[in-house]
Amino acid sequence: MTSETKKWTKEELQIYIMLLCANVDDIESKEEIKLIKSKVDKKTFKKIYKEFCKDKEDKRFQKIDRGIQLHEYSHIELENFRNEINEIFMVDNHLGNMESNLNRILDNILY
Repeated sequence: MTSETKKWTKEELQIYIMLLCANVDDIESKEEIKLIKSKVDKKTFKKIYKEFCKDKEDKRFQKIDRGIQLHEYSHIELENFRNEINEIFMVDNHLGNMESNLNRILDNILY
């Protein structure tokens, strides 16, 4: 487990996951980034965004899986977070194939 993942707070992990959702099609729209920033602390966003940009896809999923295992999320927390994820997916009012696939993967990781 990486030292970065060990130290992640729930907010940092959630930012990382939201960035993965925004980046699922390899393009983060301004609207997606704006939405994420509106939900989190700006300093934390910058820190996690920098780390996210350095990581490859496989490492991203490993970090998310490990981060989820470290935190005990309540059912309500997970439902609220899933709603935020869906907001990011639907910024462009369209749920594409890549977003649908990631949605299923995240369901498996989160639950």
